[in-house]
Amino acid sequence: MSIIQIENLNLFYGDFQALKNINVTIKRKNITALIGPSGCGKSTFLRALNRMNDLIEGVRVSGKIIIDGIDIRQENVDLVGLRKKVGMVFQRPNPFPLSVRENILFSPKIHHSAPVHEYEGIVEECLKAVLLWNDLKDRLNTNALNLSLEQQQRLCIARLLPVKPEILLMDEPCSALDPIATAHIEELMRILKENYTIVIVTHNMQQAARVSDDTGFMLLGDLIEFGKTEDIFTNPQDKRTSDYITGRFG
Repeated sequence: MSIIQIENLNLFYGDFQALKNINVTIKRKNITALIGPSGCGKSTFLRALNRMNDLIEGVRVSGKIIIDGIDIRQENVDLVGLRKKVGMVFQRPNPFPLSVRENILFSPKIHHSAPVHEYEGIVEECLKAVLLWNDLKDRLNTNALNLSLEQQQRLCIARLLPVKPEILLMDEPCSALDPIATAHIEELMRILKENYTIVIVTHNMQQAARVSDDTGFMLLGDLIEFGKTEDIFTNPQDKRTSDYITGRFG
């Protein structure tokens, strides 16, 4: 069952067209990977899914981005509510310079979304969801900046969870991590998929092949090919896809 439906999506930065007539359906509680060379529009597409591109001057968008039956490009869409529903994890971990506990509780406190007596349960639940509870349960007052990069990235994912998102956008979430930490984050993605829809941008084609259910190949703003990951990597239908995944360019 789909959760995101993109119809004729075009996006311009000034005169430059970054996305060209994108049409794609993203399934619920799947991991969808976007691959392609640098500058092909992957991150722009990801940011379109929670309208973060709106923050960039000179951006123009046309087409439909339908999430759970609602076109999020409509003027009356609640952007705060949208960004609760569609959370984002960035390339480099960006925890707040606060304690582990205060990172998790930042959103509940800002939005007054939970009573104080539930705070400790929220911290435990969110850290357990990202497999950090056992490591950090005795270090909840530690400054998050003192954690390892892998722990920081897990904490950034955990920080999204108190507002109960449905979709997690991950923009190269392992690019700052070593291979062992990358493997741990990939395993975490598989676990999170049980409860969340994940869309990941990655330059690491092996990562896309390992963790995703569906893969889209982008080139110069076009979505060249989209389908089951196994099919994209073993039997691509477009020569440009084949050339990219076999290393002929990119």
